[in-house]
Amino acid sequence: MLNVGIVGLPNVGKSTLFTALTKKQVDCANFPFCTIEPNVGVVEVPDARLKVLSDMSNSTKIIPTAIEFVDIAGLVKGAHKGEGLGNKFLANIRETDMIVHVVRQFINDDVTHVDGSVDPLRDVEVIELELAMADLATVEKMRDNLANKMKGGKNADLAPQASAIEKWFTALTAGQLAFGVELTDEEKVAVQGIMLLTNKPILYVVNVSEDVATSGTWTSPLGPNRLAIPISIKIEAELAGMSTDDAAMMLQELGFKESGLDSVIRECYKLLNLITFITTGEVETRAWTIHTGTKAPQAAGVIHTDFEKNFIRAEVISYSDYVTLGGEAGARDAGKLRIEGKDYVMQDGDVCHFRIGG
Repeated sequence: MLNVGIVGLPNVGKSTLFTALTKKQVDCANFPFCTIEPNVGVVEVPDARLKVLSDMSNSTKIIPTAIEFVDIAGLVKGAHKGEGLGNKFLANIRETDMIVHVVRQFINDDVTHVDGSVDPLRDVEVIELELAMADLATVEKMRDNLANKMKGGKNADLAPQASAIEKWFTALTAGQLAFGVELTDEEKVAVQGIMLLTNKPILYVVNVSEDVATSGTWTSPLGPNRLAIPISIKIEAELAGMSTDDAAMMLQELGFKESGLDSVIRECYKLLNLITFITTGEVETRAWTIHTGTKAPQAAGVIHTDFEKNFIRAEVISYSDYVTLGGEAGARDAGKLRIEGKDYVMQDGDVCHFRIGG
């Protein structure tokens, strides 16, 4: 299961966000090999399509797809040198697939800011610099090691890795993130196993006041090159403590189409380059997570490893056709049920039935 690390300075609302998220935790019995620790929560990805399909199929249960969130304790300036619990925190971030960086914009004299004043851009740059400096130490060692291996024209096959490392070194030395560095396809393959902290997708969650959250107007203080969304974590904590009906009523009163938490989860899903295909029937309607570009046999393998090995074909109906035409029978009669082979690239919302050999 892919996971998301939540990071931020102390007292920015990071742990409150995590607590609110874990109120949406799924039944872990549905996700084998999933061990829940105190600072880990497996959270469902909101998808209104599942209820629609479940009602059409009279399914006994609905199983959403999910993402794992990890609450990583607050970073501080100097973490890359071991300040605070620096090395432990950085190791925890290294193990995640992407980062949600929580930054504070709300003003509240009762909530002390670690630097004495509220400045979202400064706070973001503090943590980005810590991550970049930690990565720079890693990259410098790799750079020196490659230089030794390639002395005298030896190991020419290492050239793509060396050129990628050099590009990272240049960016990190300037305090920039590795994620924005453009690599050739050959360079990407050469360094795909290297897990840099700043080479992960980042979603910036700006913790705003209730007034700002409900105003409908907000300009990111983090500039145009950082993907940022505003949410009032205080409002989200209140919503998380309500019943489904009461929360829906409050969202309507606030003029929100969805909760901020749902926005965070949805954006994480997009940034991780994930899509969903769906299986539906009387037993269950279930969402399955795959990467964009996954082919049908590999998608079948997500359900069961033997399905990929024994794949014959996929019977596929788009979600919109499935609903518009009243289900599988209507889609088949209208010629909208497609028989797809091993080269079919799965699309988000595909409603599938896989034919598997013995």
